[in-house]
Amino acid sequence: MDAPPRPIVTPCVKVCIVDGESGLCLGCQRTLPEIAGWAKLSDDERAGIMEGLPARRSLIRPEKLGWG
Repeated sequence: MDAPPRPIVTPCVKVCIVDGESGLCLGCQRTLPEIAGWAKLSDDERAGIMEGLPARRSLIRPEKLGWG
């Protein structure tokens, strides 16, 4: 019997709003191409993107994130 597929790690927080100014999702800070291709990326590629996500928050104006 085949084992069930492994779940894919994702930064998605179910807040899917893409900021037109930065091109990043306000929930997870990924770009639309990253979101669309997420399942096709390798574990290493996903980990590399996830590592850089915190730094991307500075590309989004704080008021768009609800930070005042």
